[in-house]
Amino acid sequence: GFFSVSSFLKVSDISRRETPTPTRINRRETAPSLGMEALSINAPTQASSLASGLQISEEVEKRYNVVRSVGEQCIHDDELKDLLAKKAAPVCYDGFEPSGRMHIAQGLMKIMNVNKLTSAGCRVKIWIADWFAYMNNKLGGDLKKIRIVGDYYKEIFQAAGMNTENVEFLWSSDEINARGDEYWPLVMDIACRNSLAKIKRCMPIMGLSETEELSAAHILYVCMQCADTFFLEADICQLGVDQQTVNLLARDYCDDTKRGNKPVILSHHMLPGLQQGQKKMSKSDPSSAIFMEDEEAEVNVKIKKAYCPPDIVEGNPCLEYVQYIILPWFSEFTVERDEKYGGNRTFKSFEDIAADYESGKLHPKDLKDALTKALNKILQPVRDHFKTNSRAKNLLKQVKGYKVTRVIPTAPSTEKEALSVNTSSAASSLVAGLQMSEEAEVKYQIVRSIGEECIQEDELKNLLAKKPAPICYDGFEPSGRMHIAQGVMKVTNVNKLTSAGCQVKIWIADWFAQLNNKLGGDLERIRVVGEYFKEIWQAGGMNNDKVAFLWASDEINGKGNKYWPLVMDIARRNNLRRILRCGQIMGRSETEVLSAAQILYPCMQCADIFLLEADICQLGMDQRKVNMLAREYCAHIKRKNKPIILSHHMLPGLQQGQEKMSKSDPSSAIFMEDEEADVNEKINKAYCPPRTVEGNPCLEYVKYIVLPRFNELKVEYEKNGSNKTFKSFEDIAADYESGELQPEDLKKALMKALNITLQPVRDHFKTNERAKNLLEQVKAFRVTR
Repeated sequence: GFFSVSSFLKVSDISRRETPTPTRINRRETAPSLGMEALSINAPTQASSLASGLQISEEVEKRYNVVRSVGEQCIHDDELKDLLAKKAAPVCYDGFEPSGRMHIAQGLMKIMNVNKLTSAGCRVKIWIADWFAYMNNKLGGDLKKIRIVGDYYKEIFQAAGMNTENVEFLWSSDEINARGDEYWPLVMDIACRNSLAKIKRCMPIMGLSETEELSAAHILYVCMQCADTFFLEADICQLGVDQQTVNLLARDYCDDTKRGNKPVILSHHMLPGLQQGQKKMSKSDPSSAIFMEDEEAEVNVKIKKAYCPPDIVEGNPCLEYVQYIILPWFSEFTVERDEKYGGNRTFKSFEDIAADYESGKLHPKDLKDALTKALNKILQPVRDHFKTNSRAKNLLKQVKGYKVTRVIPTAPSTEKEALSVNTSSAASSLVAGLQMSEEAEVKYQIVRSIGEECIQEDELKNLLAKKPAPICYDGFEPSGRMHIAQGVMKVTNVNKLTSAGCQVKIWIADWFAQLNNKLGGDLERIRVVGEYFKEIWQAGGMNNDKVAFLWASDEINGKGNKYWPLVMDIARRNNLRRILRCGQIMGRSETEVLSAAQILYPCMQCADIFLLEADICQLGMDQRKVNMLAREYCAHIKRKNKPIILSHHMLPGLQQGQEKMSKSDPSSAIFMEDEEADVNEKINKAYCPPRTVEGNPCLEYVKYIVLPRFNELKVEYEKNGSNKTFKSFEDIAADYESGELQPEDLKKALMKALNITLQPVRDHFKTNERAKNLLEQVKAFRVTR
């Protein structure tokens, strides 16, 4: 559950304002509803204590009126009043993506809103969302340029009159890096609790629709922006109406985690572009926007060309600029004109302006002239600052030189790397005639024997010829009892690798098990299972001299500054369809109803390979797609040393048609601490059709477990009492296919070999108190997802 110690988050991480009631959440459920919270906008809610008759003071009423005037919409008014009555300095969250020159909607409206909020006692945290601009591929995803634009924005806010006394400017990358151990578990928990479909409905926050070609980064972006609200301890989310879906997602998350004090949503109006039908200003179309440092002549030309139909108020951008910029700034709007056209007039309310305009008393030319004059008066201090301040001048020069762009940098091809599996690769220097030493050839034969498939063999030879101790990455999700495919095969493979000089890093993927909702997403249980796995491998004979067991959560927290930017880069370079094809690594299909976590998982697993500096990925065939993703990523970033993929065979279940062993079906698997009688019973009941080699699990266990372990199989024939020792699988298969080797004789030999292999593990779990305790706990856990 969310507030148990077994979840991603500690209670202190999610809220410092209250102590939630501990509860257990079934992680198989996503947030309460696929739709966003029902919007009875500006209406009382049950959560507001005002509904029960609390009276607010005149001072609080004044503060409320000031704060409320910021928002075109408020969810919910009573919650806002309640907050202001109880909290003298509520935290207000605002933010922006630094992505080019600043237009007046971002500049003037934000300054007015921030000044109102601070005058009402609010503390304003302005989130400079540099990592978000990076994921959204603003300015080509160039973080250096994005940082320069962020500094340029700050210069404008201060030059134009923002009162920064109770304002903090916070760079998202700096804050997240400083407290990554709080932030990322929160992001992952949000991803676990929300369906992919629900997250896709938040795409308007990035100016996208859910039907567009999306990158995996767009999914991560939404989960991160939702997390920002809690990370910044925001009482009020003060953003544009285009951000409302993700703010509602944050309120839904509060419902799902039984968290009180939902953030109040205060959504401000979005100013339209200057031309007809433009819903908002666009930086990529300069004619649609007035920029904060535009010269007087540029403002004059843009307003002169602006859409301003006579007698029509609705959809008229010039009137909207008067309503949302000029009147709030000056508290009046003065029109200067000749007496024959009605003379000068100073308006105090927008209603009067609209009435005169609709009746024809106020002509578009007079409106535009007055608007131009007012805007130029507001913008003059900004112009002066950028002309006289050398730092500001330099920033503006750089920003004006940047091309405004947002093209998703997807991988070079939507097709997987062409797989000439187990053949020479053009990238290998062996093609140029490099001779392997006898020692390197021996090491190659040992390492290569592990994989059913190798991508690419020449790269592997080249690596072993050049590097005495290559790093091999292996890993597992701790998710229940260990079967022999995870146990015996991994021990055999790791021992081969270390004997050939490899360093093996075994990734204990606890956070991944949680993302995949193994053991109900209970991190405490997952950690117990991880320790149980380590006990088994040591008892089962794994040589640990060159093996490092690494907990994913610990390593990622320790190297988050390196890891998460890598995850984000992988996510932004791959479209959603490509990531969905990696669902097999989690035992899922593309057609299943997925959570957002299932998009995050492959991006993270791909990043693991680079974080661990792996030369070889030694995982099962079912992990091949994400390993290929890593090679594609290398091609895209022009990284020469691609990880070599060594994919081992996947052992089937014991019953007919079971492609692999299943922990949730004990009859399909032999577990590492199974008693001798259990092993015998399971093998006796196993599918083993006479004279049939293909799809025969008993023969596969001989081939992949017994022969690599003992280098032979001893068979005692029941009918004539003779014995035969096989040294190769080909001989065993030939005898079985001919009928000379019968199923009962094969099963008897298999049982004997398996029980010899497993006996040291059984002994360990009977005599070692720690191991015994771990096994009792693991057996009690319900295997669930």
